[in-house]
Amino acid sequence: MCRVNPTLSAALVFGALCCTACTPQPSSERIAGETMGTTYDVTVTHSPDGIRRSNLESTIDAVLTGINRHLSTYDPSSEISRFNANPSIEWIPVSTVLLDAVTQSAQVSLATNGAFDITVGPIVRAWGFGSSVEGATDPPGSEQVERLRAATGHDKLEARVDPPALRKSLPALQIDVDGIAPGIAVDRIAERFEALGIRDYLVELGGEVRARGLSPAGRAWRVAIEAPVAGERRPHALLELDGFAVSTSGDYRDFRVTAGRRVSHTIDPRTAAPVTHRLTSVTVVHASAAMADAFSTALMVLGPDEGMDAARRLGLAALFITRPPGEGPFIESQTPEFARFRRPLP
Repeated sequence: MCRVNPTLSAALVFGALCCTACTPQPSSERIAGETMGTTYDVTVTHSPDGIRRSNLESTIDAVLTGINRHLSTYDPSSEISRFNANPSIEWIPVSTVLLDAVTQSAQVSLATNGAFDITVGPIVRAWGFGSSVEGATDPPGSEQVERLRAATGHDKLEARVDPPALRKSLPALQIDVDGIAPGIAVDRIAERFEALGIRDYLVELGGEVRARGLSPAGRAWRVAIEAPVAGERRPHALLELDGFAVSTSGDYRDFRVTAGRRVSHTIDPRTAAPVTHRLTSVTVVHASAAMADAFSTALMVLGPDEGMDAARRLGLAALFITRPPGEGPFIESQTPEFARFRRPLP
């Protein structure tokens, strides 16, 4: 399994689906299960003639099996694990699945000045976060941080399209695409559905959501964005999606308090340290679930001001929710592009 932890992968969106996917009508199919250390939930409202539930299940299983085979860092035999174990600094042939994960990640890295970085895993673990870390960890010292910064960086990885290959500039460079893999899986399932002629569906995996067409209620799919409050599950905003995906990144479920200081699990790859701003969640709507996934993480790293500047510059549909300096309500801001997807809460 890829073992993507939803709280680490920025998957904090939950569906307001009581009137859409929770009670499928006779013409719809709902398929749910577990993968990547999290869950998936797929609803297809109208299947073309000849497409049965078994076809949907086999399509979903094929995508998820392929994603794990290529992108799982928890399987030592996976393609990404074998790449990480290879000390060569020459071109290493890779599958299009791994190449796509790297090239999409690189697009976001370049667009956000390195705020999204698939080589940052060792730094995250050094600060005591990541699903492979157990128990509290003392913060790394300045010398260790500098060593880690020297051994990481998206600019130390090259990609070649034809033939597909990757090249490290450092033998020990490691990559981890858990921050984009759920979105890639969602996109690939949606693409397979499209190829089958399916036009009305919602695909959710680890909180990453992509939807098209009509829900069982006969209207566009509605998805709620969770209020960024630890220990609660209540909606903050409602979106209507048709042909788009949504992802939320947040820091309110995965943090720790050390010496009275709140330490976020969100690590800035540029400083090799946890972020210190008050931004608590970012939601991004995008045509691609993978890009929504990666951009929400990057904007979360950038913070409320730099992140909003980047979202506006890139034309992203984004919602920022910031903790107030003291008691009081959350501070919210959104780009004009985000407003067109938003609907009033019931």
